Amino acid sequence: MGKVIAVANQKGGVGKTTTSVNLAASLGVLEKKVLLIDADPQANATSGLGIDVESVEGGTYQLLEHSVKPEDTIIKTDSPNVDLIPAHIDLVAIEIELVDKDSREYMLAKAMERLKDSYDYILIDCAPSLGLLTLNALTASDSVIIPIQCEYFALEGLGKLLNTIKSVQKIHNPNLDIEGLLLTMYDSRLRLSNQVVEEVQKHFSEMVFDTIIQRNVRLSEAPSYGETIINYDATSKGATNYLSLAHEIIKKNKQTV
Repeated sequence: MGKVIAVANQKGGVGKTTTSVNLAASLGVLEKKVLLIDADPQANATSGLGIDVESVEGGTYQLLEHSVKPEDTIIKTDSPNVDLIPAHIDLVAIEIELVDKDSREYMLAKAMERLKDSYDYILIDCAPSLGLLTLNALTASDSVIIPIQCEYFALEGLGKLLNTIKSVQKIHNPNLDIEGLLLTMYDSRLRLSNQVVEEVQKHFSEMVFDTIIQRNVRLSEAPSYGETIINYDATSKGATNYLSLAHEIIKKNKQTV
Protein backbone atom coordinates (compact mmCIF):
# COMPACT_ATOMS: atom_id res chain seq x y z
CA MET A 1 0.00 0.00 0.00
CA GLY A 2 1.54 3.29 -1.10
CA LYS A 3 1.93 6.23 1.25
CA VAL A 4 0.05 9.35 0.12
CA ILE A 5 1.80 12.64 0.89
CA ALA A 6 0.36 16.08 0.10
CA VAL A 7 2.76 18.99 -0.42
CA ALA A 8 0.79 21.98 0.84
CA ASN A 9 1.06 25.62 1.86
CA GLN A 10 -1.50 28.27 0.95
CA LYS A 11 1.32 30.75 0.37
CA GLY A 12 2.58 30.87 -3.20
CA GLY A 13 6.25 30.78 -4.12
CA VAL A 14 7.46 28.66 -1.23
CA GLY A 15 8.76 25.76 -3.32
CA LYS A 16 5.74 23.43 -3.32
CA THR A 17 5.95 22.39 -6.96
CA THR A 18 9.75 22.33 -6.95
CA THR A 19 9.53 19.98 -3.97
CA SER A 20 6.78 17.79 -5.43
CA VAL A 21 8.55 17.30 -8.76
CA ASN A 22 12.08 16.84 -7.44
CA LEU A 23 11.14 14.70 -4.47
CA ALA A 24 9.19 12.44 -6.86
CA ALA A 25 12.24 12.22 -9.15
CA SER A 26 14.58 11.55 -6.21
CA LEU A 27 12.37 8.78 -4.80
CA GLY A 28 12.19 7.37 -8.34
CA VAL A 29 15.97 7.13 -8.76
CA LEU A 30 16.11 5.47 -5.33
CA GLU A 31 13.96 2.75 -6.94
CA LYS A 32 10.64 3.65 -5.36
CA LYS A 33 7.58 3.60 -7.60
CA VAL A 34 6.05 7.08 -7.48
CA LEU A 35 2.85 8.71 -8.71
CA LEU A 36 2.71 12.51 -8.74
CA ILE A 37 -0.77 14.07 -8.84
CA ASP A 38 -0.85 17.67 -10.03
CA ALA A 39 -3.72 19.25 -8.07
CA ASP A 40 -2.86 22.85 -8.94
CA PRO A 41 -4.70 24.56 -11.85
CA GLN A 42 -1.43 26.34 -12.73
CA ALA A 43 -0.22 22.86 -13.80
CA ASN A 44 3.43 23.69 -13.07
CA ALA A 45 4.21 20.16 -11.90
CA THR A 46 2.89 18.88 -15.24
CA SER A 47 5.04 21.24 -17.33
CA GLY A 48 7.97 20.74 -14.92
CA LEU A 49 7.98 17.07 -15.89
CA GLY A 50 8.13 17.97 -19.58
CA ILE A 51 4.45 17.41 -20.38
CA ASP A 52 2.74 19.89 -22.72
CA VAL A 53 -0.18 21.15 -20.61
CA GLU A 54 -2.28 21.97 -23.70
CA SER A 55 -2.10 18.34 -24.83
CA VAL A 56 -3.58 17.03 -21.57
CA GLU A 57 -6.90 15.29 -22.29
CA GLY A 58 -7.47 13.45 -19.03
CA GLY A 59 -6.03 14.29 -15.64
CA THR A 60 -6.85 15.52 -12.15
CA TYR A 61 -10.06 17.22 -13.33
CA GLN A 62 -11.48 13.95 -14.69
CA LEU A 63 -10.15 12.07 -11.67
CA LEU A 64 -12.12 14.35 -9.31
CA GLU A 65 -15.21 14.20 -11.51
CA HIS A 66 -15.04 10.38 -11.51
CA SER A 67 -15.71 10.56 -15.26
CA VAL A 68 -12.88 8.19 -16.22
CA LYS A 69 -11.09 5.22 -14.69
CA PRO A 70 -8.30 6.53 -12.43
CA GLU A 71 -5.68 4.46 -14.26
CA ASP A 72 -6.65 6.12 -17.56
CA THR A 73 -5.48 9.52 -16.27
CA ILE A 74 -1.91 8.32 -15.61
CA ILE A 75 0.91 9.17 -17.98
CA LYS A 76 4.52 7.98 -17.96
CA THR A 77 7.27 10.56 -17.54
CA ASP A 78 10.95 10.63 -18.56
CA SER A 79 11.84 10.42 -14.89
CA PRO A 80 12.67 6.83 -13.83
CA ASN A 81 9.81 5.16 -11.87
CA VAL A 82 7.69 8.35 -11.87
CA ASP A 83 4.14 8.47 -13.26
CA LEU A 84 1.99 11.59 -13.41
CA ILE A 85 -1.67 12.50 -13.25
CA PRO A 86 -1.48 15.87 -15.03
CA ALA A 87 -3.42 19.08 -14.51
CA HIS A 88 -4.86 21.61 -16.92
CA ILE A 89 -6.17 25.15 -16.42
CA ASP A 90 -9.71 23.60 -16.55
CA LEU A 91 -9.06 22.45 -13.00
CA VAL A 92 -9.97 25.98 -11.88
CA ALA A 93 -13.64 25.11 -12.48
CA ILE A 94 -13.70 21.96 -10.37
CA GLU A 95 -14.24 23.77 -7.05
CA ILE A 96 -17.47 25.33 -8.36
CA GLU A 97 -18.60 22.04 -9.88
CA LEU A 98 -18.01 20.06 -6.70
CA VAL A 99 -19.81 22.50 -4.39
CA ASP A 100 -23.22 20.81 -4.75
CA LYS A 101 -21.93 17.24 -4.67
CA ASP A 102 -22.37 14.96 -1.67
CA SER A 103 -19.09 13.97 0.01
CA ARG A 104 -17.31 16.60 -2.08
CA GLU A 105 -14.26 16.52 0.22
CA TYR A 106 -13.76 12.80 -0.50
CA MET A 107 -13.76 12.82 -4.32
CA LEU A 108 -9.98 12.44 -4.61
CA ALA A 109 -9.75 9.87 -1.80
CA LYS A 110 -12.35 7.68 -3.52
CA ALA A 111 -10.71 7.97 -6.92
CA MET A 112 -7.29 7.06 -5.51
CA GLU A 113 -8.30 3.91 -3.67
CA ARG A 114 -7.59 1.79 -6.74
CA LEU A 115 -4.16 3.32 -7.29
CA LYS A 116 -2.56 2.95 -3.87
CA ASP A 117 -1.43 -0.65 -4.31
CA SER A 118 0.52 0.16 -7.48
CA TYR A 119 2.92 2.68 -5.91
CA ASP A 120 5.32 3.10 -2.98
CA TYR A 121 4.60 6.83 -2.76
CA ILE A 122 1.85 9.05 -4.13
CA LEU A 123 2.68 12.78 -3.94
CA ILE A 124 0.03 15.47 -4.40
CA ASP A 125 1.15 18.95 -5.48
CA CYS A 126 -1.49 21.24 -3.95
CA ALA A 127 -2.74 24.62 -5.14
CA PRO A 128 -1.62 27.72 -3.18
CA SER A 129 -4.97 28.06 -1.40
CA LEU A 130 -7.00 26.30 1.26
CA GLY A 131 -9.97 25.68 -1.05
CA LEU A 132 -11.81 22.50 -1.96
CA LEU A 133 -8.95 21.15 -4.10
CA THR A 134 -6.48 21.31 -1.21
CA LEU A 135 -9.11 19.96 1.18
CA ASN A 136 -9.58 16.96 -1.14
CA ALA A 137 -5.82 16.42 -1.19
CA LEU A 138 -5.54 16.54 2.62
CA THR A 139 -8.52 14.22 3.05
CA ALA A 140 -6.93 11.72 0.65
CA SER A 141 -3.45 11.86 2.22
CA ASP A 142 -1.65 9.98 4.98
CA SER A 143 0.59 12.95 5.69
CA VAL A 144 1.56 16.43 4.57
CA ILE A 145 4.88 18.12 3.80
CA ILE A 146 4.81 21.88 4.43
CA PRO A 147 7.51 23.84 2.56
CA ILE A 148 8.56 27.06 4.32
CA GLN A 149 10.83 29.53 2.54
CA CYS A 150 13.70 31.01 4.56
CA GLU A 151 12.56 34.58 4.01
CA TYR A 152 10.73 37.38 5.76
CA PHE A 153 7.08 36.48 6.59
CA ALA A 154 8.04 32.78 6.40
CA LEU A 155 5.77 31.82 9.28
CA GLU A 156 2.92 34.06 8.18
CA GLY A 157 -0.06 31.86 7.37
CA LEU A 158 1.52 28.75 8.88
CA GLY A 159 -0.85 28.90 11.87
CA LYS A 160 -3.82 29.04 9.49
CA LEU A 161 -2.56 26.00 7.58
CA LEU A 162 -1.94 24.04 10.80
CA ASN A 163 -5.50 24.91 11.92
CA THR A 164 -6.84 23.65 8.58
CA ILE A 165 -4.90 20.42 9.05
CA LYS A 166 -6.35 20.09 12.57
CA SER A 167 -9.91 20.53 11.33
CA VAL A 168 -9.30 18.01 8.50
CA GLN A 169 -8.02 15.57 11.16
CA LYS A 170 -11.10 16.21 13.27
CA ILE A 171 -13.77 16.06 10.57
CA HIS A 172 -12.51 14.22 7.48
CA ASN A 173 -9.28 12.32 8.04
CA PRO A 174 -8.24 11.41 11.61
CA ASN A 175 -5.15 9.60 10.28
CA LEU A 176 -3.61 12.69 8.64
CA ASP A 177 -0.13 13.28 9.98
CA ILE A 178 2.46 16.00 9.41
CA GLU A 179 5.33 14.38 7.51
CA GLY A 180 7.48 17.41 8.23
CA LEU A 181 8.20 21.09 7.72
CA LEU A 182 10.70 21.61 4.91
CA LEU A 183 12.90 24.71 4.90
CA THR A 184 13.42 25.91 1.31
CA MET A 185 15.29 28.70 -0.52
CA TYR A 186 17.97 28.81 2.15
CA ASP A 187 20.96 31.08 1.57
CA SER A 188 23.66 30.58 4.21
CA ARG A 189 25.12 34.05 3.49
CA LEU A 190 21.95 35.80 4.64
CA ARG A 191 21.41 36.49 8.31
CA LEU A 192 17.65 36.40 7.74
CA SER A 193 17.83 32.86 6.30
CA ASN A 194 19.69 31.68 9.38
CA GLN A 195 17.23 33.44 11.70
CA VAL A 196 14.26 31.74 10.00
CA VAL A 197 15.93 28.33 10.32
CA GLU A 198 16.57 28.94 14.04
CA GLU A 199 13.04 30.17 14.65
CA VAL A 200 11.34 27.27 12.85
CA GLN A 201 13.58 24.70 14.55
CA LYS A 202 12.97 26.33 17.95
CA HIS A 203 9.16 26.36 17.58
CA PHE A 204 8.63 23.06 15.77
CA SER A 205 11.80 21.04 16.60
CA GLU A 206 10.81 17.42 15.89
CA MET A 207 8.53 18.36 13.01
CA VAL A 208 11.31 19.94 10.91
CA PHE A 209 13.21 17.87 8.32
CA ASP A 210 16.99 17.71 8.81
CA THR A 211 17.38 18.39 5.09
CA ILE A 212 17.29 22.06 4.10
CA ILE A 213 16.78 23.00 0.44
CA GLN A 214 19.35 25.62 -0.52
CA ARG A 215 18.93 28.38 -3.08
CA ASN A 216 20.34 26.99 -6.30
CA VAL A 217 20.39 28.45 -9.81
CA ARG A 218 20.23 25.01 -11.46
CA LEU A 219 17.12 24.21 -9.42
CA SER A 220 15.30 27.28 -10.73
CA GLU A 221 16.48 26.68 -14.32
CA ALA A 222 15.35 23.04 -14.58
CA PRO A 223 11.55 23.64 -14.96
CA SER A 224 12.05 25.88 -18.00
CA TYR A 225 13.57 22.85 -19.74
CA GLY A 226 10.74 20.60 -18.56
CA GLU A 227 13.21 18.57 -16.51
CA THR A 228 13.61 17.55 -12.90
CA ILE A 229 16.82 18.60 -11.18
CA ILE A 230 17.96 14.95 -11.26
CA ASN A 231 17.74 14.87 -15.09
CA TYR A 232 18.94 18.44 -15.55
CA ASP A 233 21.99 18.43 -13.28
CA ALA A 234 22.40 15.46 -10.95
CA THR A 235 25.59 16.93 -9.48
CA SER A 236 24.00 20.23 -8.41
CA LYS A 237 23.36 21.29 -4.85
CA GLY A 238 19.59 21.13 -5.56
CA ALA A 239 19.80 17.49 -6.65
CA THR A 240 21.89 16.61 -3.58
CA ASN A 241 19.35 18.32 -1.29
CA TYR A 242 16.31 16.55 -2.76
CA LEU A 243 18.04 13.15 -2.75
CA SER A 244 18.85 13.77 0.91
CA LEU A 245 15.17 14.57 1.57
CA ALA A 246 14.08 11.39 -0.25
CA HIS A 247 16.50 9.31 1.88
CA GLU A 248 15.13 10.99 5.02
CA ILE A 249 11.51 10.20 4.09
CA ILE A 250 12.29 6.59 3.18
CA LYS A 251 14.17 6.12 6.47
CA LYS A 252 11.40 7.76 8.51
CA ASN A 253 8.73 5.58 6.91
CA LYS A 254 10.74 2.41 7.48
CA GLN A 255 10.81 3.24 11.19
CA THR A 256 7.06 3.82 11.36
CA VAL A 257 6.03 0.67 9.46
